[in-house]
Amino acid sequence: MDRIASFSDDPFDKPPCRGCSSHLTEPYIKCAECGPSPFLLCLQCFTRGFEYKKHQSDHRYEIMTSDFPVLEPGWTAQEEMALLEAVMDCGFGNWQDVAYQMRTKTKEECESHYMKNFINNPLFSSTLLSLKKTKDSRFAEGAIPFKPCDDPPRPIFDSVLSRDMAGYMPARADFMEEFDNYAEWDLKDIDFVDDDSDILHALKLAVVDIYHSRLKERQRRKKIIRDHGLINLRKFQMLERCYPKEVQELYDAMRRFARVVGPTEHDKFIESHAGAKVYERVGRLREEERKKRTMLNDVLQYIQDGKACQQWLMELCTTGRRSAPPLNLTGLPGTEKLNEREKELCQVVRLVPGAYLEYKQALLNECRRQGGLRLAQARALIKIDVNKTRKIYDFLIKEGYITKA
Repeated sequence: MDRIASFSDDPFDKPPCRGCSSHLTEPYIKCAECGPSPFLLCLQCFTRGFEYKKHQSDHRYEIMTSDFPVLEPGWTAQEEMALLEAVMDCGFGNWQDVAYQMRTKTKEECESHYMKNFINNPLFSSTLLSLKKTKDSRFAEGAIPFKPCDDPPRPIFDSVLSRDMAGYMPARADFMEEFDNYAEWDLKDIDFVDDDSDILHALKLAVVDIYHSRLKERQRRKKIIRDHGLINLRKFQMLERCYPKEVQELYDAMRRFARVVGPTEHDKFIESHAGAKVYERVGRLREEERKKRTMLNDVLQYIQDGKACQQWLMELCTTGRRSAPPLNLTGLPGTEKLNEREKELCQVVRLVPGAYLEYKQALLNECRRQGGLRLAQARALIKIDVNKTRKIYDFLIKEGYITKA
């Protein structure tokens, strides 16, 4: 397993979790066997052994994290980038504001580290600043205002930023090429003179009215673009990817209705339809479970022998299941805090050490508060697979960490 750094805190810079579609926060898991597009999982989906198409839970994997030093001990790669961002936002020399934005370092630490590594060190200063400049030249930072302003961005024609903005010019609140761009051509030769006949005068007025209607349509389309934030299409598409797959499909199907409602109403419209689909799916699953219970009751009516009934149930529960291999704990955060029995438990139930320590502390706190703990209370505290909860609960009881209520 490799520890690979991700030099960005922005969740839009990487694909969402393939299991739950949530934003990935470090550390997360990358499958080392699936490709060429990266197959990324959050720790929760990895713990559950999520499988999809060719991806299997026993594939080799890599831990993706930037929690390691780069320039000097005590400063992780994530903190290095946070320092550069804070200096860019607050300005060089405003170390109090830089430290406040950093949250993890004092102003003296920020100043000394920045001066040592980015000002007085010619190797790292030239390299990192050139990388940052290259990144800024490729991607637009922040929203593009859809109105004239005192100091708007002025992208060079046909540049990356200009193409991302669809040729929009913020200083004029116009596009380089408007909708119905040649509508004015029908007016360029019209001239109202005194000797026009009534019919010719009426025809010229009709042409002007048609031109006004085309202008209204142009303004209507601009309003839709402005209200729904469609200036920077790439950023808009990244925001859409935050939704689950079924919601993204609804967005594609219902996009045409955005022209008749505002952005808030359109989002509520999509979310209500997505909620209805979820309700229907849950209803179907509930009906399937009810049919299974009914079938099981019918079968058990004909089984008189208790031992035969128990054996039949065990075979039914284990049929078709493929046992997953033990979890490899090498390099996972928190492994060093576990004893050998706890490591064996995490390997068997395929639970990452960080999650186990969190669940263990929650159960210990509840046990001390209640003077004991029942299995039902443990399942209410930690929302994971009930079988894993039972194994963790039984282990803590056996090791004497908690007591039964």
